[in-house]
Amino acid sequence: MIKQSEGFRSRTYLDAAGYPTIGYGHRLVHPECFPNGISEAQAEAILIADVSQAEQAVLRLVRIPLTQGQFDALVDFVFNLGEARLAGSTLLKDLNAGYFDLAASELLRWDHSGDHELAGLRTRRQAELALWSDTPPNGQRAA
Repeated sequence: MIKQSEGFRSRTYLDAAGYPTIGYGHRLVHPECFPNGISEAQAEAILIADVSQAEQAVLRLVRIPLTQGQFDALVDFVFNLGEARLAGSTLLKDLNAGYFDLAASELLRWDHSGDHELAGLRTRRQAELALWSDTPPNGQRAA
């Protein structure tokens, strides 16, 4: 899902929030730079490391058992927005209090960059909600 949401870019670009990014949505942090770009294989290796960090963040922050779909949705959320956004969110507060439905509805609130709602983020949050609910994006329940 991350690969599909992010797409691959071999050269540095600015993401919707204006951060330098490369590969499959990898945010560059100083002194990281790839002046000659990266290959798809390099981007996949970076993605694996980034996803591992997102998984560890979810494991640290969430204090209650999750379904695989909930875990996967939160990993995508953290990959996209960062650990700090989840850590300070109402989503996490509701989730750790056991309010799964409220937490799920909070996912959909994270579809803005600054003051602007972005269709791509709205689509991504809906896909996360589908994962959370173990519902395919077309709305049909898995058999």
